[in-house]
Amino acid sequence: MIDDVTGNTIIAASSREKEIAAATATKSEKAKMVGKSLAAKALEKGIQTCAFDRGGYLYHGRVKELADGAREGGLKF
Repeated sequence: MIDDVTGNTIIAASSREKEIAAATATKSEKAKMVGKSLAAKALEKGIQTCAFDRGGYLYHGRVKELADGAREGGLKF
């Protein structure tokens, strides 16, 4: 998550985190785990809503799974 006003990174999540990397799952399932991890970290910082920028990628596959995981984790887009 990036603060657009200052350009600073607030929170980051990756599939290389120990819990996610150790999981035996497909890439799409890991993307969903990353979304849930991101949501948990955001809620800890008091962030409940955000904008989702898919960076020009189509909204399907891993991009969709990441967004779904973040929604399941409690973030609102």
